[in-house]
Amino acid sequence: MELPGMTSPVPIFDGHNDVLLRLWRHESADPVRAFLDGGRKGQLDLPMAREGGFAGGFFAIFVPSPDRKPRNNDNNNGDRPGLDTGVGAPLPPSLELSEAQTAAFSMASILMRIEREAEGRVRICRNIEDIRHCLKTDALAAILHIEGAEAIDPKFETLDVLHQAGLRSIGPVWSRPNIFGHGVPFRCPSSPDTGPGLTDLGKALIRACNRLKIMIDLSHLNEKGFWDVAELSDAPLVATHSNAHALSPHSRNLTDKQLAAIKETGGMVGINYAVSFLREDGQHVKDTPLELIIDHVEHVMKLVGEDGVGFGSDFDGARIPQKLENAAGLPKLVEIMRARGYGEKLIEKICFKNWLRAIERAWS
Repeated sequence: MELPGMTSPVPIFDGHNDVLLRLWRHESADPVRAFLDGGRKGQLDLPMAREGGFAGGFFAIFVPSPDRKPRNNDNNNGDRPGLDTGVGAPLPPSLELSEAQTAAFSMASILMRIEREAEGRVRICRNIEDIRHCLKTDALAAILHIEGAEAIDPKFETLDVLHQAGLRSIGPVWSRPNIFGHGVPFRCPSSPDTGPGLTDLGKALIRACNRLKIMIDLSHLNEKGFWDVAELSDAPLVATHSNAHALSPHSRNLTDKQLAAIKETGGMVGINYAVSFLREDGQHVKDTPLELIIDHVEHVMKLVGEDGVGFGSDFDGARIPQKLENAAGLPKLVEIMRARGYGEKLIEKICFKNWLRAIERAWS
């Protein structure tokens, strides 16, 4: 399936990016034009997307902890800049509700203005038909996602408002504690079993998301939180940007037992491009083989099945392999899969069809 104006013969749908955070923090003059016109300042913008076949994905709202200073994206460790890692690394501090809401609304506004000024080239998708329409018309499909629910109040009034605005996916926690639960810290080597799981309010949030058909993202939950969601949720288990713990023993990665549970629900895993989650040693080395991304695809596919794995880049939120560089380099992943003998039907599943299947199940 080839889309007009794209260099890759296969469109790639993506589980996670942090371009809204980058635009909010670094492009204050005109973040909308920075995304639409490009300029190679980050890992994802509209020109890069069109060049690399990036057809759409989950656009995260993430509110950074107040005590960390933004750094050049090239220095990102794991999912965010400036993180300490290793056994015993501390969790970042929690956020105040008002602070989180102010930042979250600002980032949501950026995406809405991008859609408004894109003249049909970008669309916020609220249902599966919107995504399919984008694939047919060569528009970038954007799903509004929240990574870390600090902007959601205990009565879930904000959740109702954001859902009406287009929110269709939420990760209850990022890698820090909040009123809903405990995130997994950035540690390697480490098990994901690092502390308590969901709070009672977190469990109520899961039930509220089920009612509203908001996809629940497991990527930053620790192991106890993962199993809390598995017990409570009536939706497929989805980790939008996580890798295989068997290949990289990072606390952020999923164990084989967790992957088997995802398979049981017909769920989905998006493979993260962050080098620290790809490498066996967990190091933040730019010269990391691009082939490791497909190694993680293959391991997850063995446990979850060929219908349950795709990509979850973490563009603009992580240090990625140098050979990929940014979204324009995505055809290189397709080339690696072809070199390993993947058939075109399987490549299409991994690149976009599996995400469409998982989204349709979660939202229906």
